[in-house]
Amino acid sequence: MFSVQAGVSCMWTNDSQQLLLEHFDMIHNSPSQLYHSALPFCPSLSWLHECYSLELSQEVGVIEGLSAEWGMCYHTAPLGNYLHSLSYWNNTIAVGCSNRLIIIFDAIIGSQTAVLHGHTMGVRSVTFSSDGTSLVSGSEDETVKLWDVQTGGVIRTFHGHTSYVCSVSISTDHTTIASGSWDKTLRLWNIQNGECYQIIEQQEHVDCVIFSPINPQCLISVSGKTVQQWNANGHKVGPTYDGYWVAFSPDGTKLILYARNDVLVQDINSGVVVAKCSLTKPVPHSTYEFSCCFSPDQRLVAATTFNPYTINVWDITGSDPHLLYNFIGHTRHITSLAFSSHSTLISASMDRSVKFWQIGASSTDSNVTDPRSTSLTLAPTKSTALKPKNGLIPSDLPDGVIKTWGILTGLHNGSLQIPAEGSHQSNTQLIGNKLIFVWYADEMINIWDAEKGELLQTINVPAGGVGDLRISGDGSKVFCSYKESIQAWDIRTGEAVGEVRAQDVGSHFRAGKKVHLGILGIEGSKIWVVFSTSEGFSIVRWDFGIPGSLPVLSPGSRAPPEMLHLNDNKVWETKMSRMKDTVTGKVAVQLPERFREAIHVQWDGHYLVVSFKSKEVVILDFSHVSL
Repeated sequence: MFSVQAGVSCMWTNDSQQLLLEHFDMIHNSPSQLYHSALPFCPSLSWLHECYSLELSQEVGVIEGLSAEWGMCYHTAPLGNYLHSLSYWNNTIAVGCSNRLIIIFDAIIGSQTAVLHGHTMGVRSVTFSSDGTSLVSGSEDETVKLWDVQTGGVIRTFHGHTSYVCSVSISTDHTTIASGSWDKTLRLWNIQNGECYQIIEQQEHVDCVIFSPINPQCLISVSGKTVQQWNANGHKVGPTYDGYWVAFSPDGTKLILYARNDVLVQDINSGVVVAKCSLTKPVPHSTYEFSCCFSPDQRLVAATTFNPYTINVWDITGSDPHLLYNFIGHTRHITSLAFSSHSTLISASMDRSVKFWQIGASSTDSNVTDPRSTSLTLAPTKSTALKPKNGLIPSDLPDGVIKTWGILTGLHNGSLQIPAEGSHQSNTQLIGNKLIFVWYADEMINIWDAEKGELLQTINVPAGGVGDLRISGDGSKVFCSYKESIQAWDIRTGEAVGEVRAQDVGSHFRAGKKVHLGILGIEGSKIWVVFSTSEGFSIVRWDFGIPGSLPVLSPGSRAPPEMLHLNDNKVWETKMSRMKDTVTGKVAVQLPERFREAIHVQWDGHYLVVSFKSKEVVILDFSHVSL
């Protein structure tokens, strides 16, 4: 009996800890949301799910989107801006953001504790001093700042760079700050008097500078994929290496060199490669965001990879390094990595989030699903459409494949092949009882009845290609962005029904200026369009739904819809992934923080289907909930 009780206690403790970490901010701000927005999202094989399933039967039902086990990413801290850099010291995290702020986090619970104001443009780099009392930052405002961590005040500002400051570091004896910039210089600053005593010219912009964690006389820089070592007087010492990024081991005896195809661990004195970790995908030449780091015990090495945006973690203790983990969850470039302990890795990304990853978790796949039901993952999906009558979700994939998925089962139950190979743009929509698929190829827009396998219409488009192709929300039209205009055609007849040109939008779209345009959102026959040039941009809404007339510029909101009205007083806020009562202002249902960046939301009065950039789909059943 004792062993059974101990086992239950262990499961309860583990599950409760995971639940609190994943939903800490929401539970802290609104404890009652524990029953609506936390417990229903516990993994299907967790002890909490089994224990509370009966009590939660009258709450929101999660049909698809549940993992079977707790994932490797146990907490996501969403922020409203792009994250350029991250630094860790003694359970404190500093994050440099594109909105000029430095945000301080508690690394234990992942909650925000302070915000530092002072820069006038985005903060590209942050790093703590070795004792944690100071923080150094580099910014797009061309300055370097030294901060007092205890008070949050600026101790000193260093002026001299003539372009973005991309990287900063502080020596272990707290006497020198190094900064690298897009002005192709590496600068060394005296902390006491604020003077720049050494300027080292480079051939390319300086992406990375870092002092040794044990030797204040040793500095490494990366410029133009060239890694060089310097002393505190600015003199080049040691060999030159090839690499995109570099990181020191905690004891200062080794380096991680991020090369194109491999992550190399080298002895800093001899230059001997002691470990070679092969990347799953080579680094593309166009990529500019890199990060790598050692674990505190130097047994593990972590590095970012691309397409998809992942984090690889290798064990380098043996003669042959092997890949332990492949963390997937971020949807844009991962800009910074840091181990906060032997068992926790922290990442910052341009997807506006900080994620906390558990090393040594029971599951090695954050997307493991309950074997009793197949998780709905549509990858790489271009669009989805809800068909309540038959409980189907169609999704269009590359090379003209349409797949359908059962809402109640999450199972793939059919595929259709459309003759759309080589298409550059496509879209699918359920119009009445017809599944309509449109694609662009060979200077023609093709409109296809997917269920009958018939080509309904072809529309000739002048040479030059299309930028975007979308079916209207009411299913009556197909929109196409072409050169400096948005055009619309009737799906049934193929006739042109309207056009919006850049010069119809704003006076700053003058002749000779290159115009970029895109479709931001569609609601019925209304379409949100962005027109932009180097001189400015406009986001406007046009209504193509008035018969026999030209498109009408709609008054009111000048941004695409971010709320889906479920009934008179309930709305689904797409950006925040939550349901809100418009009368009381209270949140009724909140998806876990890992579900952000929704790209498509549909509602039929019973099911809510939300698909995300992470290639996941969540289906919520509201049949037991009074809306």
